[in-house]
Amino acid sequence: MTQIGKPPCDNALILHGAKADEAACPEASKPWVLAAAIVGSSMAFIDGTVVNVALPAIQRDLGATAFQAQWVVESYALLLAALLLVGGALGDHFGRRRMFALGVGLFAIASVACGLAASVQQLIAARAVQGIGGALLVPGSLALISASFPEKERGKAIGTWSGFSGITAAVGPVLGGFLVDHFSWTWAFYINVPMALLVLWIAWRHVPESRGSAASGGLDVYGALLATAGLGGIVYAFIEAPTQHWRSPAVLSALAIGIAASAGFLAVERRARTPMLPLELLRIRNFSGANLLTLLLYAALGGGLYFFPLNLIQVQGYSATVAGAALLPFILIMFALSGWAGQLVDRFGPRLPLVVGPAIAAAGFALFALPGVGASYWSGFLPAVVVLGFGMTVTVAPLTTTVMNAVGPEQAGVASGVNNAVSRAAAVLAIAVFGVVMARVFDAVLAERLHDMGASAEVTAFLEAERSKLAGAALPPGADAAAAAVLKRAVAESFVAGFRWVMLICAGLAALSAASAWLMIDRRGGAKPDGG
Repeated sequence: MTQIGKPPCDNALILHGAKADEAACPEASKPWVLAAAIVGSSMAFIDGTVVNVALPAIQRDLGATAFQAQWVVESYALLLAALLLVGGALGDHFGRRRMFALGVGLFAIASVACGLAASVQQLIAARAVQGIGGALLVPGSLALISASFPEKERGKAIGTWSGFSGITAAVGPVLGGFLVDHFSWTWAFYINVPMALLVLWIAWRHVPESRGSAASGGLDVYGALLATAGLGGIVYAFIEAPTQHWRSPAVLSALAIGIAASAGFLAVERRARTPMLPLELLRIRNFSGANLLTLLLYAALGGGLYFFPLNLIQVQGYSATVAGAALLPFILIMFALSGWAGQLVDRFGPRLPLVVGPAIAAAGFALFALPGVGASYWSGFLPAVVVLGFGMTVTVAPLTTTVMNAVGPEQAGVASGVNNAVSRAAAVLAIAVFGVVMARVFDAVLAERLHDMGASAEVTAFLEAERSKLAGAALPPGADAAAAAVLKRAVAESFVAGFRWVMLICAGLAALSAASAWLMIDRRGGAKPDGG
């Protein structure tokens, strides 16, 4: 058995640009390292997919508005996106096993706090702590693999980790939906606890400690703080604007702080010794083009699919389990065709798949705008899911390859980390912005429907007070069955109108990402600076 505390794997972490030493960990520890990495990262992957399915139940049980429900997702995703790169650097400095275990423990404690939350405000706070834990464990899981396996074995180990991640992504929403339907949404959080205990036991008993060669380079603390403030300020402004209005001091102040902090972040990154975002990488045409594509496409993916389970559960009347299974074809297509997609860059170069893939995804998003209230999943939503899944399959592997090939091997880890952070930040911002679009369209269409049906002043006032819950709005007490059915239909149609706008914007963003690839990605790839 490996001695606890002994660092037999003091090699550099590929994620942070240092080439790993061939002298890897003892053979006996490798399966344990892989198991800890898989189960640990699975907690974060499951949590990221389960919560969207549980949101309608959370909103109902805690009496939350739609915008508070957004914060349940955003508080986690915001801190995860802002601190992801720093989390990896902390592992290099203070020990990968130590930071990974700290992240797992923090994530588990926060999960318990989520399950015990008696108000939506408590849940939002606990989710923020979960995000901090996730920022330590997500990069830590891959760091442990990179530090423990020599270069010749690392690809297979990462492939195994990636394969289990795909299975987790498929099973997570279905499992979460089952727990919501048959037990409670709280179990979607409690399920993390036994997984965390297993990971902590494995890490303590069988995973050796390691540090990176970049450990003496310093931490970009100011960059992390400014990134968090920048993202947080902008997201707060967009989420709160529909209820507080754009002219409110809180919204304007948050927006100003977000913009100022974002500008400060760029200034700090120019001067930092070990920046979170090495700005010189942006001079590499393929790297900047790939990240612009990521920003646009993952804004569409994260923002659009946030509203999909809400549509299925609150409007179409599907159970949480069925809604959780609705994206299974998407996951299965990506899983089945991943090997084929991985060869596209070798056969055609990076530009063609990065133009064709997002263009197909744009068609998929447009198809989501077609189904109305009462649509069948098989004829209404499945075609959109399949087309979007195929488009993302054509895109994801070539995008990853392009990012890694755009820089030298010494910077491959940094490049991958930056691209991951960009994709997560894009989703955080998109959910906030699309929430404004959804609220505006919902309010306008609902007011029109109520006017057309000649609703009384009392009914109109009641629904006006409930509109912040969007499709989760309660109906006026005392309404007869016929009136309730008409009002419920009006609320549902108002949400679908907003959903269509969101999905068409997503289609536009995906099309723009295809155009950015056409303009900025070289046909054959390579690490060429602008103008080089």
